[in-house]
Parts: sequence; C-alpha cells; structure tokens
Amino acid sequence: MTNRTFTMIKPDATAKGHTGAILDQIVKAGFTIKAMKWTKLTPDKAGEFYEVHKERPFYSELVQFMSSGPIVAAILEKENAVAEFRKLIGATNPAQADEGTIRKNFATSVGENAVHGSDSDENANIEGNFFFSLLERF
Repeated sequence: MTNRTFTMIKPDATAKGHTGAILDQIVKAGFTIKAMKWTKLTPDKAGEFYEVHKERPFYSELVQFMSSGPIVAAILEKENAVAEFRKLIGATNPAQADEGTIRKNFATSVGENAVHGSDSDENANIEGNFFFSLLERF
C-alpha cells in the first residue's frame, strides 16, 4: 500500500467547466496534490496510456474520447490513496455511484465519467510516470 495515486480529469468534465469543482472536492477529501498539469493527449498517447484495453471493444472509442479535449493529470497523496480515491470517485457508471461522489456529481455516462482513478498501487505508479518526471513531483 502506498500513499499516492494518479487521476485524470477527463475531457467531458474539463469541457463542462467542472475542473475547479472536482479539484475542490479532491482537496476537501484530504488529498494533497503532488503533481498536476493541464494537457491534451494525442490519439497515439491516449492509445499508449490505455494499451491495457487494446483488445476490448471500447478501446477505439476510449482513445478517441480521451484525445478529444484537454485533461488535467495529477498525482495525489493521502494515506491509503488508491482505495480512498476510488471511494471518492464512485462507480464507473454514475447512475450506480454513491451520492456525493465525483462521478455522481459530474459524470453523465459510463463512457463520459468525468475522472480516471488508478485501480492499484502498481498502476498508480505506472500512470504517474507516464505523465510526470521526477522534477515535476513534490
């Protein structure tokens, strides 16, 4: 168990102007932002990031969506960060997400679910390394 996780605020949420409200909810939940950047993934970079899903039927749609607009990538810190952040963001399907979670508050569908959250300590490290050099972390 580590104390860091990775998140992205996805293109649907940034396009709707939810970035500040999502970051506010993250900070109010006790997470500290250790690295953050506003960027836009190319289709190649989105494909590389989601390569684990390459054989799944939704892969092409996911890559297209994730490269459709800007995202905010961040490394977050808190005790038991991965599990705590997964609780904060809620179920992938916002209709099934608990009240008060980020996805319940800001997502519109399974495909446009506002935020990404790492599902393991190992993936949090891999995903954080994808976006941030050691010089960009605090």
